[in-house]
Amino acid sequence: MARRLTLEFLKTEAGSGAVLGVAALIGLTLANSPFAADYFGFLKGEHVLQIGPAILEMSVSEWIKEGLMAIFFLVVGLEIKYEIMRGELSDPKKLATPVLAALGGMIAPGLVYLAVVAPLGGPTQGWPIPLATDIAFALAVFAVFARTLPSSLRVFLLTLAIVDDLGAIALIAVLFSEGVVWGHLIWVAGLLAVGAAFAQWRKIPSPFWVLGFGLTWWLTVEAGLSTSLTAVAFAAIVPLRERKDGQAPLKEAMHDLHPYVAYVILPVFAFAKAGVSFAGIGLDQLAAPLVIGIALGLFVGKQAGVLAMAWLASALKVGTKPTGATWPEVYGVSLLCGVGFTMSLFIGALAFPGAIDSPEQVEVKLGVLGGSILSAVVGGVILSLAALRRKELAVARANTGD
Repeated sequence: MARRLTLEFLKTEAGSGAVLGVAALIGLTLANSPFAADYFGFLKGEHVLQIGPAILEMSVSEWIKEGLMAIFFLVVGLEIKYEIMRGELSDPKKLATPVLAALGGMIAPGLVYLAVVAPLGGPTQGWPIPLATDIAFALAVFAVFARTLPSSLRVFLLTLAIVDDLGAIALIAVLFSEGVVWGHLIWVAGLLAVGAAFAQWRKIPSPFWVLGFGLTWWLTVEAGLSTSLTAVAFAAIVPLRERKDGQAPLKEAMHDLHPYVAYVILPVFAFAKAGVSFAGIGLDQLAAPLVIGIALGLFVGKQAGVLAMAWLASALKVGTKPTGATWPEVYGVSLLCGVGFTMSLFIGALAFPGAIDSPEQVEVKLGVLGGSILSAVVGGVILSLAALRRKELAVARANTGD
């Protein structure tokens, strides 16, 4: 059952990979075309949601990031919970490996950045930028190039990336958050506690969880924190146990939401976030310490930290590599973790506040795009070669059997 459900996810994501790629290309093209002003103006446009006395106003870009992507993180959280309870990650050693790999994937990029930037006299405050992984784009690359590889690799990437991003979110909260409304956070914690208690009652209908998630999401936005954190936390309390009607809320939500996430939410996110303008970028900036530090942090630091910790976990017997996977395949996945893109750009904007066309912001864009594209391309090549190798071995075994 666990394998069938995971394969259904892979099939949906493989089909949506091209849609996401086209959406990203359209956004990037518009951002560097005569229609750039209209494109960015649309994303900056403010829209209001009012339910009774409660009013929430955000830009289109913020609605996508805090609204639509909250649903994405909810589905990701639901899948991880399913894998922990019933699937690949039900073995503690297989859960330990991606968690430890995520830790290595946060430490190594920061060290690489500082090792490059400090001797060159660059700005050291940019060390958190290469720490994050863009889950959406990393999964899209995986779906395109590795759909024939063991599904355990995707679960490994998904778990690693979500732990990685939760760490990045916590880092943002510590280093950059201002004006957090703690009263709202207390309400969020209370709602999650109540939901966890009610999850033990098998008669709870699906609308209860829909309403609960909506209220939790609203309070998180009002509190001034990223909704991705509470979306994953809410997923953890959605019950996997079947109700008396034979339906399990967790599996029901995964099945119903995943097609919308794959074919609507992620393409819209890609369209909005891939639109990086290259205006004002000069060739002389390509060799700036900030650019080199970020790019090498993502491309070199990420793969080194993830692979080293995954191997160490296996060598020390505290963890084990994904089921049926080889180390070259795990290496390909570790490369995809260097796709920082939107999350890294977001942290870069916090680390270097100022105008969007300031020298630091231009260099952040160059470094993030360079490191992310390099990681995606090389990772895609490695995974494609691994898939081809598996196919050749399968054909050889079939011929031998004949």
